[in-house]
Amino acid sequence: MTAAYIALGANLGDPRQQLLAAVDALAQLPGTRLLRRSHLYRTPPWGVLEQPPFINAAALLDTTLAPHELLDALLAIEQLAGRVRAERNGPRTLDLDLLHMDGVQLDDERLTLPHPRIAERAFVLLPLAELAPDLVLPGQGRVAQLLAAADTQGCERLPEARVAE
Repeated sequence: MTAAYIALGANLGDPRQQLLAAVDALAQLPGTRLLRRSHLYRTPPWGVLEQPPFINAAALLDTTLAPHELLDALLAIEQLAGRVRAERNGPRTLDLDLLHMDGVQLDDERLTLPHPRIAERAFVLLPLAELAPDLVLPGQGRVAQLLAAADTQGCERLPEARVAE
């Protein structure tokens, strides 16, 4: 089993519900166990600024899937959620990024691990720091230190939804 960290984001449709459904889908992957998920965060758009704010989260999995198998599973979950890749950094129904897998460094045409732009993205660092503040990302640094240097302006942790009684 290998620990794998996944970033989740959405800003079209019902982003909160799409992220919660995606977490459930992650928990159902073969050879995989969901260990934890972060709170949800509302964050400003990144890249293309003329779009709705995002809801973001992170999940920690324990998995027997190889990196490319896990990537393919994430892409399939996105597709089931109606993801259309029309514009780089544009709006989306669901975005799942494989951020890091313990003990894995990889750089090929499909996947780079750890994700090369984690340090630039408060919307990734905020939820990731909840799960693993002391995680050291090779070539980037410790998550808590990366978050301390990030611009978190406009980012807001959302209250957890209450279960109906």
